[in-house]
Amino acid sequence: MYEALLRSLTPRVLGILVRRGADFAAAEDAVQDALVEAVRVWPADPPRNPKGWLVTVAWRKFLDATRADAARRRREDLVDEEPPPGPVPAVDDTLQLYFLCAHPLLTPSSAVALTLRAVGGLTTRQIAQAYLVPEATMAQRVSRAKRTVSGVRFDQPGDVATVLRVLYLVFNEGYSGDVDLAAEAIRLTRQLAAAIDHPEVAGLLALMLLHHARRVTRTGPDGSLVPLAEQDRRRWDTTSITEAVEILQAALTQDRLGEFQAQAAIAALHADAPTTEETDWVQIVEWYDELTRLTDSPVVRLNRAVAVGEADGPRAGLAALAALDDSLPRHAAVAAYLHERDGDLPKAARLYAEAARKAPNLAERDHLTRQAARLNARPCR
Repeated sequence: MYEALLRSLTPRVLGILVRRGADFAAAEDAVQDALVEAVRVWPADPPRNPKGWLVTVAWRKFLDATRADAARRRREDLVDEEPPPGPVPAVDDTLQLYFLCAHPLLTPSSAVALTLRAVGGLTTRQIAQAYLVPEATMAQRVSRAKRTVSGVRFDQPGDVATVLRVLYLVFNEGYSGDVDLAAEAIRLTRQLAAAIDHPEVAGLLALMLLHHARRVTRTGPDGSLVPLAEQDRRRWDTTSITEAVEILQAALTQDRLGEFQAQAAIAALHADAPTTEETDWVQIVEWYDELTRLTDSPVVRLNRAVAVGEADGPRAGLAALAALDDSLPRHAAVAAYLHERDGDLPKAARLYAEAARKAPNLAERDHLTRQAARLNARPCR
């Protein structure tokens, strides 16, 4: 009943404790203890001021833990007196927590885990289930991350680009266990967008909403992969698509183009087309050109080759593909598709089989294997 409220309050309460002088690791432990207490107490005795209640209880937990630890007694000069009762400061340190949890000293996996724990309010068990690792393993990862950032000053400026990369990593994990990480990433990105006026934050939120809008059509009832061209567009979430396009258009008017805005523009063009045949591939190629200029990513160039093949014909796509390293992930799959479009079915079948052997997951491997089998089953002419 109170889960959503507690999770939304977690970063604000944690920020207050850190600002009062608690180091990050101790503050985060105290907030988690306060959340456990809230789950126990609130159903029978809900507080009039939930945030104030959590701050009070978490601060007391922090004081108790500090005083009980002889090795940390030197901190008691900072915390030997409980703040007088009164309203909780209105300042919201959530944005600083995003930056802290995505600190460059952390590995991407540690930054993701710490963000989900400290900003998202998830338990270690929930995060472990979502990433399909033992709870003890995730607990160690979170503990190491907390120790790493405990000495970092809370008022240091953060890197928005790093935060966005962490949130996108969370989003791309999708769903596992009892936590929908895609939905959680959207929630956290909405929260970030409310705290900072930045076009790339808006661009990432739009991109997530556009991808999420197609979620139910990406796999068949048996779990098989359904390519974009074969998805039932009538089942796409048009409300999310409309919201995403509005967010993206507002971001683009700021004239500070970034990679997430460019990716969202490409996704929006796909979402806007009533059918695959009506997709504006010429404009998609133009956006891929912008994205290439921004990132110079080989993966972006690979996707651009597909778009060129749709806009200008498969041979033009193959020419664009020829400039790329054939060891790139999914290179063989793109080559297979373009050769099939060009009519070279035997070569396309061989490439589909090769791509299946290199596939990063079972669903993609099975899909590519079926494509190879489909072409091999065709009668020779």
